[in-house]
Amino acid sequence: MTSQPWTPGEGESADKRHAPATLRNRDAIAAVLAGWLPPSGTVLEVASGSGEHAVHFAAAFPYLDWQPSDPDPAGLTSIAAYRAEAGLANVARPLALDASAEDWPVDRAAAILCINMVHISPWEATPGLFAGAARLLAPGAPLILYGPYIEPGISTAESNLAFDASLRARNPAWGLRDTGAVKAAAAAAGFAFAERRAMPANNLMLLFRRT
Repeated sequence: MTSQPWTPGEGESADKRHAPATLRNRDAIAAVLAGWLPPSGTVLEVASGSGEHAVHFAAAFPYLDWQPSDPDPAGLTSIAAYRAEAGLANVARPLALDASAEDWPVDRAAAILCINMVHISPWEATPGLFAGAARLLAPGAPLILYGPYIEPGISTAESNLAFDASLRARNPAWGLRDTGAVKAAAAAAGFAFAERRAMPANNLMLLFRRT
């Protein structure tokens, strides 16, 4: 794990990745974030992917500094390209960050956001996310997750079951996580579950706060 920010290239448009779901979910996510994010400080986005969410949320919340990150060099290149195109002063250069690593290249944040990582990563990344967040966040600060989950006692949508099967076929270490297991990992790292918000297309937003 490097301790230095990713050094972007020239931000060429050919470097940009595009996640179609981003255009469909970004405004719904932003509407929830408006009530969950702090009034100031740095938001660390873990697993920023293409970078499309980062620039959209930075524009939506100009009073916050946005710190995107990703473990994938191609993702970092894409984030850098979107950042260069957007030209927003409150988006930092992307950091190379693996949620499961013991050392993160940042030492503090006012909030942490993680979108669509928990199900597209080995399970170790989820307790790693909470452990890393515990080192960065002050008591009461939010850690926010978004994505599809399996909930105990609640029927899982057929589309989510099919998605889970397709993920596990691609990589047996991937798959939709049980919210009970996620909450247990959070509690073990010193986080209290605060709120669940149902989102379009059978997704959830989960709010945890540092105790």
